[in-house]
Amino acid sequence: MNNQEILAMGQQYVMNTYGRLPMALVKGEGAWVWDAEGRQYLDFVSGIAVNSLGHAHPRVVEAITKQAHALLHCSNLYWIEPQVKLAKILVENSCADKAFFCNSGAEANEGAIKLARKYAYQNHGPEKYEIITAVNSFHGRTLATITATGQTKYQKGFAPLPEGFTYVPFNDLEALTKAVGPHTCAVMLEPVQGEGGVVPADPAYLTGVKRLCEEKGLLLIFDEVQTGLGRAGKFLAYQHYGVEPDIITLAKSLGGGFPIGAMLAKDHVAKAFQPGDHASTFGGNPLASSAALAAMETLLQGGVLENAQVVGEYFKDKLTELIGQFSFVKEVRGMGLILGLELTIEGKDIVARCLEQGLLINCTNVNVLRFLPPLIINRDEVDQALEILKKAMA
Repeated sequence: MNNQEILAMGQQYVMNTYGRLPMALVKGEGAWVWDAEGRQYLDFVSGIAVNSLGHAHPRVVEAITKQAHALLHCSNLYWIEPQVKLAKILVENSCADKAFFCNSGAEANEGAIKLARKYAYQNHGPEKYEIITAVNSFHGRTLATITATGQTKYQKGFAPLPEGFTYVPFNDLEALTKAVGPHTCAVMLEPVQGEGGVVPADPAYLTGVKRLCEEKGLLLIFDEVQTGLGRAGKFLAYQHYGVEPDIITLAKSLGGGFPIGAMLAKDHVAKAFQPGDHASTFGGNPLASSAALAAMETLLQGGVLENAQVVGEYFKDKLTELIGQFSFVKEVRGMGLILGLELTIEGKDIVARCLEQGLLINCTNVNVLRFLPPLIINRDEVDQALEILKKAMA
């Protein structure tokens, strides 16, 4: 089938929940993908920060193939060896003590919300249930997580929304301090707001948030679904700040392209969950855990984190040069290989022109071009992307 045939069939049978581009991707290798008609593209979207090791990484492919021949699924009624090994590697490379596995970032954040409320209920009583999040945050698409998300465009048409969420401006410690009330049990933040326009937290802000949480007896939750696991240049983005959260949520790149999510927590918080409090049928199944284990071992042992830092700095410097070359380029933001180019115009036409010339990027928050290339990207591929971008902007 060609692109148009797939598009026509998709419009007939698939729900209209995405503004899809008029192409179907059928193959990927490294930082490159091909559509149904054989056209090649340089992928700086990475499945929205999912394919951090690029497409069809041999270690991940081998792990999936081997596990598929052995055992796909058995449920969490039994211990799962690759899941246990995955939990160990995540805990040993973070400030957490325990891991819970699910299937997506939204589920990880749902779990974090439940854990925070259960902990508060046990330690402070039923009046503590409210979670403060940031304006322009993004935490998922379930009813609870769109309510946690500080953007009304994701909530419109889904009322009544669950109660118990309050929003304050990001990087505004005074506003957060004022928002803490008798019902507050936790603060939930992204170290770098991804969907909100690639906005990093100020170091002084996160330090202040941590101090405030300690003073008020609140849990600190970091949503690292997009920023974690090397995307920001360190294993977890909070490690740039020296501020330890009580709960961390992960997904996207965790499985090297295979769906899996995780919620990590410090032991005193994790103890709030007992059998029956939370569960996931497919969470951390043998296949997903094997894929994730291979991806994490590669991330930590294969020089990938170092590459993300070095090439990320190079890419950011090159993007910064565009400020003087194009009058509508306002600012470059981000860290590692989550980078945003803020414009004074809408970005959708530039995204479309990049697509025509063989580069996949996307635009968030209307006017921020977002770049999420695989963490294995090299300078030559960055240079190729920049040449296409310049042509599209011109």
